Amino acid sequence: MPDLPTPQDATEAALFAEYWDAVLSYADLCTSGAQTANQLATEAFAAGLREARSVGSSPVRAGRRAPRLPMIPLLLTAVRSTAAGWEADGFGHRLDPDLRLWLNSDKAARYTGPPLLRPVALRALRDLQEADASLLWLVEVEALPLPVVARRLGLDPDVAGQELDQVQALFRDRCHRAHLDTPMDAQCRSYARLLDAVTRSPATGTPDDLSRHLATCVQCAEAAGCLRLHGGGLPAALAGGVIGWGGLAYLERRRRAAEVRLGAGRPGAPADRESEEPKEGTGRGRLLRGGLLAAAVLLSLLALGVSMMPFGGSDEDRAARPDDRQPVADPGVPLPSADPSRAAPTARSTAPSASGTAIGTPTGPAGRAPDPEPQGTSASTARGSDAATRPGAACHVEYEQVNEWPDGFQATVTISTAQALADWRVSWSFRDGQQVSQMWDASLSQHGARVTATAADYNKSVAADGRLSFGFLASWHGRNSAPSAFTLNGHTCAAR
Repeated sequence: MPDLPTPQDATEAALFAEYWDAVLSYADLCTSGAQTANQLATEAFAAGLREARSVGSSPVRAGRRAPRLPMIPLLLTAVRSTAAGWEADGFGHRLDPDLRLWLNSDKAARYTGPPLLRPVALRALRDLQEADASLLWLVEVEALPLPVVARRLGLDPDVAGQELDQVQALFRDRCHRAHLDTPMDAQCRSYARLLDAVTRSPATGTPDDLSRHLATCVQCAEAAGCLRLHGGGLPAALAGGVIGWGGLAYLERRRRAAEVRLGAGRPGAPADRESEEPKEGTGRGRLLRGGLLAAAVLLSLLALGVSMMPFGGSDEDRAARPDDRQPVADPGVPLPSADPSRAAPTARSTAPSASGTAIGTPTGPAGRAPDPEPQGTSASTARGSDAATRPGAACHVEYEQVNEWPDGFQATVTISTAQALADWRVSWSFRDGQQVSQMWDASLSQHGARVTATAADYNKSVAADGRLSFGFLASWHGRNSAPSAFTLNGHTCAAR
Protein backbone atom coordinates (compact mmCIF):
# COMPACT_ATOMS: atom_id res chain seq x y z
CA MET A 1 0.00 0.00 0.00
CA PRO A 2 1.53 3.36 -0.97
CA ASP A 3 2.42 5.81 1.78
CA LEU A 4 -0.16 8.54 2.33
CA PRO A 5 0.97 12.16 1.91
CA THR A 6 1.92 13.85 5.17
CA PRO A 7 1.38 17.52 6.09
CA GLN A 8 5.08 18.08 5.43
CA ASP A 9 4.59 16.68 1.91
CA ALA A 10 1.88 19.23 1.23
CA THR A 11 3.98 22.05 2.67
CA GLU A 12 6.96 21.23 0.48
CA ALA A 13 4.75 20.87 -2.60
CA ALA A 14 3.35 24.33 -1.88
CA LEU A 15 6.88 25.70 -1.54
CA PHE A 16 7.77 24.16 -4.88
CA ALA A 17 4.77 25.77 -6.56
CA GLU A 18 5.52 29.19 -5.08
CA TYR A 19 9.29 29.41 -5.44
CA TRP A 20 10.40 27.10 -8.27
CA ASP A 21 10.26 29.77 -11.00
CA ALA A 22 12.49 32.10 -8.97
CA VAL A 23 15.06 29.36 -8.36
CA LEU A 24 15.03 28.28 -12.01
CA SER A 25 15.38 31.88 -13.18
CA TYR A 26 18.62 32.34 -11.26
CA ALA A 27 19.88 28.84 -12.10
CA ASP A 28 19.42 29.69 -15.79
CA LEU A 29 21.74 32.66 -15.37
CA CYS A 30 24.36 30.45 -13.78
CA THR A 31 24.47 27.66 -16.37
CA SER A 32 24.98 27.03 -20.07
CA GLY A 33 21.69 25.40 -21.03
CA ALA A 34 18.12 24.57 -20.06
CA GLN A 35 18.86 20.98 -19.02
CA THR A 36 21.75 22.07 -16.82
CA ALA A 37 19.66 24.89 -15.33
CA ASN A 38 16.99 22.38 -14.33
CA GLN A 39 19.62 20.16 -12.74
CA LEU A 40 21.19 23.01 -10.78
CA ALA A 41 17.79 24.31 -9.68
CA THR A 42 16.71 20.85 -8.53
CA GLU A 43 19.80 20.27 -6.39
CA ALA A 44 19.64 23.79 -4.96
CA PHE A 45 15.93 23.54 -4.14
CA ALA A 46 16.53 20.33 -2.21
CA ALA A 47 19.51 21.86 -0.39
CA GLY A 48 17.53 24.98 0.46
CA LEU A 49 14.67 22.95 1.94
CA ARG A 50 17.11 20.99 4.07
CA GLU A 51 18.63 24.23 5.35
CA ALA A 52 15.22 25.74 6.08
CA ARG A 53 14.20 22.66 8.06
CA SER A 54 17.47 22.57 10.00
CA VAL A 55 17.21 26.23 10.98
CA GLY A 56 13.52 25.88 11.80
CA SER A 57 14.24 22.99 14.16
CA SER A 58 17.18 24.68 15.89
CA PRO A 59 16.79 25.38 19.62
CA VAL A 60 15.62 28.80 20.75
CA ARG A 61 18.41 30.79 22.40
CA ALA A 62 17.76 34.01 24.32
CA GLY A 63 14.15 34.00 23.13
CA ARG A 64 15.02 33.81 19.42
CA ARG A 65 15.88 31.13 16.91
CA ALA A 66 18.97 31.37 14.75
CA PRO A 67 18.41 34.04 12.09
CA ARG A 68 17.35 32.81 8.66
CA LEU A 69 16.91 34.44 5.30
CA PRO A 70 13.41 34.49 3.77
CA MET A 71 12.68 31.49 1.55
CA ILE A 72 13.43 33.06 -1.84
CA PRO A 73 16.86 34.51 -0.98
CA LEU A 74 17.64 31.36 1.00
CA LEU A 75 16.95 29.25 -2.09
CA LEU A 76 18.89 31.63 -4.35
CA THR A 77 21.95 31.43 -2.11
CA ALA A 78 21.53 27.65 -2.25
CA VAL A 79 21.82 27.91 -6.06
CA ARG A 80 25.08 29.82 -5.63
CA SER A 81 26.39 27.30 -3.08
CA THR A 82 25.43 24.35 -5.27
CA ALA A 83 27.21 25.94 -8.22
CA ALA A 84 30.30 26.35 -6.05
CA GLY A 85 30.07 22.66 -5.19
CA TRP A 86 29.94 21.76 -8.87
CA GLU A 87 33.05 23.83 -9.49
CA ALA A 88 34.89 22.20 -6.58
CA ASP A 89 33.86 18.69 -7.69
CA GLY A 90 35.11 19.11 -11.25
CA PHE A 91 31.80 19.87 -12.96
CA GLY A 92 32.46 23.55 -13.56
CA HIS A 93 32.08 23.07 -17.34
CA ARG A 94 28.32 23.07 -16.74
CA LEU A 95 28.43 26.63 -15.38
CA ASP A 96 28.63 30.01 -17.03
CA PRO A 97 32.33 30.81 -17.60
CA ASP A 98 32.12 34.20 -15.89
CA LEU A 99 30.45 32.64 -12.87
CA ARG A 100 33.38 30.21 -12.64
CA LEU A 101 35.80 33.14 -12.58
CA TRP A 102 33.74 34.79 -9.84
CA LEU A 103 33.55 31.59 -7.77
CA ASN A 104 37.35 31.38 -7.79
CA SER A 105 37.85 35.01 -6.79
CA ASP A 106 37.94 36.88 -3.50
CA LYS A 107 34.48 38.30 -4.29
CA ALA A 108 32.82 34.91 -3.81
CA ALA A 109 34.71 34.27 -0.58
CA ARG A 110 33.06 37.32 1.01
CA TYR A 111 29.65 35.60 0.97
CA THR A 112 30.81 32.54 2.90
CA GLY A 113 33.76 33.90 4.86
CA PRO A 114 33.88 35.48 8.33
CA PRO A 115 30.44 36.97 9.19
CA LEU A 116 31.74 40.49 9.84
CA LEU A 117 33.30 40.61 6.37
CA ARG A 118 30.16 39.56 4.49
CA PRO A 119 28.16 42.17 2.51
CA VAL A 120 26.22 44.58 4.68
CA ALA A 121 22.88 43.83 2.96
CA LEU A 122 23.21 40.10 3.61
CA ARG A 123 23.94 40.61 7.29
CA ALA A 124 21.18 43.19 7.74
CA LEU A 125 18.49 41.12 5.99
CA ARG A 126 19.40 38.07 8.04
CA ASP A 127 19.16 40.15 11.22
CA LEU A 128 15.53 41.13 10.54
CA GLN A 129 12.57 39.08 11.71
CA GLU A 130 11.71 36.65 8.92
CA ALA A 131 8.29 38.22 8.25
CA ASP A 132 9.84 41.69 7.93
CA ALA A 133 12.63 40.40 5.71
CA SER A 134 10.09 38.64 3.47
CA LEU A 135 8.08 41.83 3.09
CA LEU A 136 11.16 43.80 2.10
CA TRP A 137 12.42 41.18 -0.37
CA LEU A 138 9.09 40.57 -2.10
CA VAL A 139 8.47 44.28 -2.66
CA GLU A 140 11.98 45.48 -3.47
CA VAL A 141 13.53 42.54 -5.33
CA GLU A 142 10.65 40.41 -6.59
CA ALA A 143 8.89 43.69 -7.55
CA LEU A 144 5.44 42.49 -6.50
CA PRO A 145 2.79 45.16 -5.80
CA LEU A 146 2.28 45.84 -2.14
CA PRO A 147 -1.38 44.60 -2.07
CA VAL A 148 -0.27 41.25 -3.49
CA VAL A 149 2.53 40.95 -0.94
CA ALA A 150 0.15 41.91 1.87
CA ARG A 151 -2.23 39.10 0.94
CA ARG A 152 0.61 36.61 0.63
CA LEU A 153 1.97 37.49 4.08
CA GLY A 154 -1.41 37.90 5.75
CA LEU A 155 -1.05 41.65 6.35
CA ASP A 156 -3.80 44.22 6.46
CA PRO A 157 -3.62 45.94 3.02
CA ASP A 158 -4.70 49.25 4.56
CA VAL A 159 -1.61 49.45 6.77
CA ALA A 160 0.85 47.50 4.62
CA GLY A 161 2.41 50.72 3.32
CA GLN A 162 3.16 51.91 6.84
CA GLU A 163 4.54 48.48 7.67
CA LEU A 164 6.86 48.64 4.67
CA ASP A 165 8.12 52.09 5.67
CA GLN A 166 8.93 50.81 9.14
CA VAL A 167 10.71 47.72 7.77
CA GLN A 168 12.78 49.85 5.38
CA ALA A 169 13.83 52.10 8.26
CA LEU A 170 14.64 49.04 10.36
CA PHE A 171 16.70 47.54 7.54
CA ARG A 172 18.62 50.80 7.22
CA ASP A 173 19.35 50.76 10.94
CA ARG A 174 20.62 47.17 10.72
CA CYS A 175 22.81 48.11 7.75
CA HIS A 176 24.29 51.06 9.63
CA ARG A 177 25.13 48.90 12.63
CA ALA A 178 26.56 46.17 10.40
CA HIS A 179 28.75 48.71 8.61
CA LEU A 180 30.10 50.05 11.91
CA ASP A 181 30.82 46.48 13.05
CA THR A 182 32.82 45.75 9.90
CA PRO A 183 36.60 45.77 10.40
CA MET A 184 37.78 48.82 8.45
CA ASP A 185 40.82 51.05 8.18
CA ALA A 186 41.09 54.55 9.63
CA GLN A 187 39.99 56.29 6.44
CA CYS A 188 36.79 54.25 6.14
CA ARG A 189 36.11 54.77 9.83
CA SER A 190 36.49 58.53 9.42
CA TYR A 191 33.81 58.57 6.70
CA ALA A 192 31.31 56.30 8.50
CA ARG A 193 29.45 59.06 10.32
CA LEU A 194 29.40 61.34 7.28
CA LEU A 195 28.10 58.49 5.12
CA ASP A 196 25.26 57.91 7.55
CA ALA A 197 24.34 61.60 7.50
CA VAL A 198 24.35 62.19 3.74
CA THR A 199 22.27 59.07 3.01
CA ARG A 200 19.44 59.97 5.37
CA SER A 201 17.88 62.68 3.20
CA PRO A 202 17.44 62.88 -0.59
CA ALA A 203 18.19 66.59 -0.41
CA THR A 204 21.67 66.12 1.04
CA GLY A 205 24.49 66.19 -1.49
CA THR A 206 27.56 63.97 -1.31
CA PRO A 207 30.83 65.85 -0.60
CA ASP A 208 33.51 65.43 -3.24
CA ASP A 209 35.96 63.66 -0.94
CA LEU A 210 33.34 61.13 0.14
CA SER A 211 32.32 60.59 -3.48
CA ARG A 212 35.92 59.83 -4.43
CA HIS A 213 36.21 57.44 -1.49
CA LEU A 214 33.04 55.57 -2.50
CA ALA A 215 34.41 55.18 -6.02
CA THR A 216 37.37 53.19 -4.71
CA CYS A 217 36.09 51.41 -1.58
CA VAL A 218 33.81 48.44 -2.22
CA GLN A 219 32.65 48.00 1.37
CA CYS A 220 31.70 51.65 1.88
CA ALA A 221 29.98 51.80 -1.53
CA GLU A 222 27.90 48.73 -0.63
CA ALA A 223 26.97 50.32 2.67
CA ALA A 224 25.94 53.53 0.89
CA GLY A 225 23.60 51.58 -1.40
CA CYS A 226 21.88 50.00 1.60
CA LEU A 227 21.70 53.19 3.67
CA ARG A 228 20.23 55.35 0.89
CA LEU A 229 16.58 54.30 0.89
CA HIS A 230 15.58 57.01 -1.61
CA GLY A 231 16.61 57.19 -5.23
CA GLY A 232 15.64 53.66 -6.25
CA GLY A 233 18.94 51.98 -5.40
CA LEU A 234 17.71 49.71 -2.60
CA PRO A 235 16.63 46.78 -4.86
CA ALA A 236 20.07 46.63 -6.49
CA ALA A 237 21.79 46.85 -3.10
CA LEU A 238 19.67 43.99 -1.77
CA ALA A 239 20.02 41.72 -4.79
CA GLY A 240 23.74 42.30 -5.19
CA GLY A 241 24.48 42.05 -1.48
CA VAL A 242 22.51 38.86 -0.88
CA ILE A 243 22.81 36.91 -4.14
CA GLY A 244 26.21 38.09 -5.33
CA TRP A 245 27.05 37.13 -8.91
CA GLY A 246 24.14 37.83 -11.26
CA GLY A 247 22.21 39.83 -8.67
CA LEU A 248 21.33 42.67 -11.03
CA ALA A 249 20.45 40.17 -13.74
CA TYR A 250 18.04 38.40 -11.42
CA LEU A 251 16.60 41.71 -10.28
CA GLU A 252 15.81 42.75 -13.84
CA ARG A 253 14.23 39.39 -14.61
CA ARG A 254 11.95 39.55 -11.60
CA ARG A 255 10.94 43.13 -12.33
CA ARG A 256 9.86 42.16 -15.82
CA ALA A 257 8.32 38.94 -14.53
CA ALA A 258 6.06 40.88 -12.18
CA GLU A 259 4.94 43.16 -15.01
CA VAL A 260 3.89 40.23 -17.18
CA ARG A 261 2.49 38.00 -14.45
CA LEU A 262 0.28 40.76 -13.12
CA GLY A 263 -1.32 41.26 -16.53
CA ALA A 264 0.58 44.34 -17.72
CA GLY A 265 -0.82 45.29 -21.09
CA ARG A 266 -3.61 42.70 -20.94
CA PRO A 267 -6.74 44.40 -22.27
CA GLY A 268 -10.01 43.78 -20.51
CA ALA A 269 -8.54 42.08 -17.48
CA PRO A 270 -11.11 41.99 -14.67
CA ALA A 271 -10.32 44.37 -11.84
CA ASP A 272 -10.82 41.83 -9.09
CA ARG A 273 -8.48 40.08 -6.72
CA GLU A 274 -7.67 37.26 -9.09
CA SER A 275 -6.53 39.68 -11.78
CA GLU A 276 -4.04 41.18 -9.32
CA GLU A 277 -2.60 37.95 -7.92
CA PRO A 278 0.21 36.34 -9.88
CA LYS A 279 -0.73 32.97 -11.32
CA GLU A 280 1.64 30.13 -12.00
CA GLY A 281 1.79 29.15 -15.63
CA THR A 282 0.45 32.38 -17.11
CA GLY A 283 2.15 34.77 -19.53
CA ARG A 284 5.02 33.84 -21.79
CA GLY A 285 5.99 30.18 -21.57
CA ARG A 286 9.52 28.89 -21.10
CA LEU A 287 10.61 25.96 -23.21
CA LEU A 288 11.18 23.24 -20.62
CA ARG A 289 12.92 20.40 -22.36
CA GLY A 290 13.29 18.91 -18.88
CA GLY A 291 9.53 18.82 -18.26
CA LEU A 292 9.55 15.20 -17.17
CA LEU A 293 12.48 16.03 -14.93
CA ALA A 294 10.60 18.78 -13.15
CA ALA A 295 7.64 16.43 -12.72
CA ALA A 296 9.97 13.95 -11.09
CA VAL A 297 11.21 16.70 -8.79
CA LEU A 298 7.68 17.49 -7.62
CA LEU A 299 6.88 13.84 -7.03
CA SER A 300 10.17 13.51 -5.19
CA LEU A 301 9.31 16.39 -2.90
CA LEU A 302 5.94 14.85 -2.17
CA ALA A 303 7.74 11.68 -1.15
CA LEU A 304 10.28 13.66 0.92
CA GLY A 305 13.03 12.44 -1.38
CA VAL A 306 14.81 15.74 -1.71
CA SER A 307 18.07 14.26 -2.90
CA MET A 308 19.43 14.71 -6.42
CA MET A 309 17.18 13.28 -9.15
CA PRO A 310 18.61 11.47 -12.21
CA PHE A 311 18.79 13.27 -15.50
CA GLY A 312 18.85 11.85 -19.00
CA GLY A 313 22.07 11.95 -20.96
CA SER A 314 25.68 11.95 -19.89
CA ASP A 315 27.60 14.92 -18.57
CA GLU A 316 29.44 15.11 -21.88
CA ASP A 317 26.15 15.23 -23.78
CA ARG A 318 24.89 18.10 -21.67
CA ALA A 319 28.15 20.01 -21.96
CA ALA A 320 28.05 19.64 -25.73
CA ARG A 321 24.73 21.45 -26.09
CA PRO A 322 25.46 25.16 -25.51
CA ASP A 323 22.65 26.08 -27.90
CA ASP A 324 20.26 24.39 -25.48
CA ARG A 325 19.97 27.63 -23.51
CA GLN A 326 16.49 29.15 -23.48
CA PRO A 327 15.24 32.34 -21.83
CA VAL A 328 13.57 31.72 -18.50
CA ALA A 329 9.94 32.74 -18.62
CA ASP A 330 9.84 35.36 -15.93
CA PRO A 331 6.08 34.99 -15.50
CA GLY A 332 6.87 31.69 -13.81
CA VAL A 333 7.37 28.07 -14.73
CA PRO A 334 4.06 26.18 -14.80
CA LEU A 335 4.05 23.13 -12.59
CA PRO A 336 4.54 20.08 -14.83
CA SER A 337 2.06 17.27 -14.97
CA ALA A 338 3.10 13.94 -13.54
CA ASP A 339 1.48 12.31 -16.57
CA PRO A 340 4.18 11.93 -19.26
CA SER A 341 1.57 12.22 -22.00
CA ARG A 342 0.82 15.77 -20.87
CA ALA A 343 4.43 16.91 -20.55
CA ALA A 344 5.07 17.83 -24.19
CA PRO A 345 7.35 20.84 -24.55
CA THR A 346 5.86 24.13 -25.61
CA ALA A 347 6.92 25.99 -28.72
CA ARG A 348 9.87 28.35 -28.54
CA SER A 349 8.71 31.78 -27.53
CA THR A 350 9.62 34.64 -29.80
CA ALA A 351 9.49 37.12 -26.94
CA PRO A 352 12.90 38.40 -25.86
CA SER A 353 14.39 37.16 -22.62
CA ALA A 354 14.10 39.68 -19.83
CA SER A 355 17.24 39.51 -17.77
CA GLY A 356 20.03 41.59 -16.30
CA THR A 357 23.38 40.94 -14.75
CA ALA A 358 26.09 41.98 -12.36
CA ILE A 359 29.79 42.23 -13.10
CA GLY A 360 30.90 39.02 -14.74
CA THR A 361 27.66 38.09 -16.51
CA PRO A 362 28.14 36.58 -19.98
CA THR A 363 28.03 38.96 -22.91
CA GLY A 364 26.67 36.44 -25.38
CA PRO A 365 27.84 33.43 -27.36
CA ALA A 366 31.58 33.10 -27.64
CA GLY A 367 33.16 34.17 -30.86
CA ARG A 368 30.50 36.70 -31.85
CA ALA A 369 32.12 39.94 -33.05
CA PRO A 370 29.45 42.20 -34.60
CA ASP A 371 30.38 45.15 -36.77
CA PRO A 372 30.16 48.54 -35.09
CA GLU A 373 27.48 49.60 -37.56
CA PRO A 374 26.01 46.56 -39.34
CA GLN A 375 24.94 47.01 -42.92
CA GLY A 376 23.48 44.70 -45.52
CA THR A 377 22.04 41.31 -44.73
CA SER A 378 22.92 39.32 -41.65
CA ALA A 379 23.84 35.66 -41.45
CA SER A 380 20.25 34.81 -40.56
CA THR A 381 18.76 36.54 -43.61
CA ALA A 382 19.07 33.35 -45.58
CA ARG A 383 16.52 31.81 -43.23
CA GLY A 384 13.95 34.54 -43.76
CA SER A 385 12.90 37.22 -46.16
CA ASP A 386 14.70 40.54 -46.44
CA ALA A 387 11.58 42.28 -45.20
CA ALA A 388 11.72 40.21 -42.04
CA THR A 389 15.08 41.66 -41.06
CA ARG A 390 14.88 45.22 -42.39
CA PRO A 391 12.18 47.17 -40.52
CA GLY A 392 12.93 50.53 -42.10
CA ALA A 393 12.07 53.42 -39.82
CA ALA A 394 9.17 51.57 -38.16
CA CYS A 395 10.92 51.17 -34.83
CA HIS A 396 11.02 53.09 -31.58
CA VAL A 397 13.54 53.01 -28.76
CA GLU A 398 13.12 53.42 -25.01
CA TYR A 399 16.34 54.02 -23.06
CA GLU A 400 16.06 53.68 -19.27
CA GLN A 401 18.83 54.34 -16.77
CA VAL A 402 17.95 51.90 -14.00
CA ASN A 403 20.65 52.80 -11.49
CA GLU A 404 23.70 55.06 -11.16
CA TRP A 405 26.65 55.25 -8.79
CA PRO A 406 29.73 57.54 -8.69
CA ASP A 407 31.57 55.92 -11.60
CA GLY A 408 29.09 53.53 -13.19
CA PHE A 409 25.48 52.89 -14.12
CA GLN A 410 22.99 50.25 -15.25
CA ALA A 411 20.62 50.79 -18.18
CA THR A 412 18.15 48.91 -20.35
CA VAL A 413 17.26 49.40 -24.02
CA THR A 414 13.86 48.38 -25.39
CA ILE A 415 13.09 48.47 -29.11
CA SER A 416 9.56 48.25 -30.52
CA THR A 417 9.41 47.06 -34.13
CA ALA A 418 6.42 47.07 -36.48
CA GLN A 419 7.86 44.28 -38.62
CA ALA A 420 8.89 40.75 -37.69
CA LEU A 421 12.61 40.14 -37.24
CA ALA A 422 14.57 36.95 -37.80
CA ASP A 423 17.69 38.57 -36.29
CA TRP A 424 18.60 42.00 -34.96
CA ARG A 425 21.42 44.40 -34.20
CA VAL A 426 20.96 47.60 -32.26
CA SER A 427 23.54 50.41 -32.34
CA TRP A 428 23.84 53.79 -30.64
CA SER A 429 26.39 56.49 -29.83
CA PHE A 430 27.37 57.77 -26.40
CA ARG A 431 27.88 61.51 -25.95
CA ASP A 432 30.21 61.57 -22.95
CA GLY A 433 32.71 58.76 -23.44
CA GLN A 434 30.80 56.10 -21.53
CA GLN A 435 32.25 52.58 -21.82
CA VAL A 436 30.06 49.46 -21.62
CA SER A 437 31.65 46.74 -19.48
CA GLN A 438 28.98 44.02 -19.45
CA MET A 439 25.83 43.27 -21.45
CA TRP A 440 23.07 40.71 -21.06
CA ASP A 441 20.59 39.27 -23.58
CA ALA A 442 22.86 40.51 -26.39
CA SER A 443 26.48 40.37 -27.55
CA LEU A 444 28.56 43.52 -27.08
CA SER A 445 30.85 45.42 -29.43
CA GLN A 446 32.08 48.99 -28.84
CA HIS A 447 34.32 51.10 -31.07
CA GLY A 448 34.87 54.54 -29.58
CA ALA A 449 31.50 56.08 -28.82
CA ARG A 450 29.58 53.63 -31.04
CA VAL A 451 28.08 50.56 -29.34
CA THR A 452 26.46 47.58 -31.06
CA ALA A 453 24.29 44.96 -29.37
CA THR A 454 23.67 41.78 -31.38
CA ALA A 455 20.91 39.27 -30.61
CA ALA A 456 21.75 36.21 -28.57
CA ASP A 457 20.95 32.77 -29.96
CA TYR A 458 17.78 32.50 -27.90
CA ASN A 459 16.14 35.87 -28.67
CA LYS A 460 16.86 36.51 -32.36
CA SER A 461 13.23 36.23 -33.48
CA VAL A 462 10.86 39.09 -32.72
CA ALA A 463 7.22 39.03 -33.78
CA ALA A 464 5.61 41.86 -35.74
CA ASP A 465 4.61 44.71 -33.41
CA GLY A 466 6.83 43.06 -30.82
CA ARG A 467 9.62 44.27 -28.56
CA LEU A 468 13.20 43.27 -27.88
CA SER A 469 15.11 44.27 -24.80
CA PHE A 470 18.57 43.98 -23.28
CA GLY A 471 20.59 45.66 -20.54
CA PHE A 472 24.14 46.62 -19.72
CA LEU A 473 26.55 48.04 -17.16
CA ALA A 474 28.84 50.93 -18.11
CA SER A 475 31.24 53.49 -16.64
CA TRP A 476 30.99 57.26 -16.84
CA HIS A 477 33.03 60.29 -15.79
CA GLY A 478 31.95 63.91 -15.56
CA ARG A 479 28.63 63.64 -17.42
CA ASN A 480 26.30 60.77 -18.18
CA SER A 481 23.98 61.96 -20.95
CA ALA A 482 21.57 59.57 -22.64
CA PRO A 483 22.90 58.06 -25.89
CA SER A 484 21.66 59.06 -29.34
CA ALA A 485 21.51 57.83 -32.95
CA PHE A 486 19.84 54.51 -32.23
CA THR A 487 19.52 52.14 -35.19
CA LEU A 488 17.94 48.72 -35.68
CA ASN A 489 19.63 46.62 -38.37
CA GLY A 490 21.14 49.83 -39.75
CA HIS A 491 17.89 51.84 -39.85
CA THR A 492 17.12 54.78 -37.60
CA CYS A 493 14.83 54.31 -34.60
CA ALA A 494 12.76 57.13 -33.19
CA ALA A 495 12.87 57.85 -29.45
CA ARG A 496 9.67 57.50 -27.48
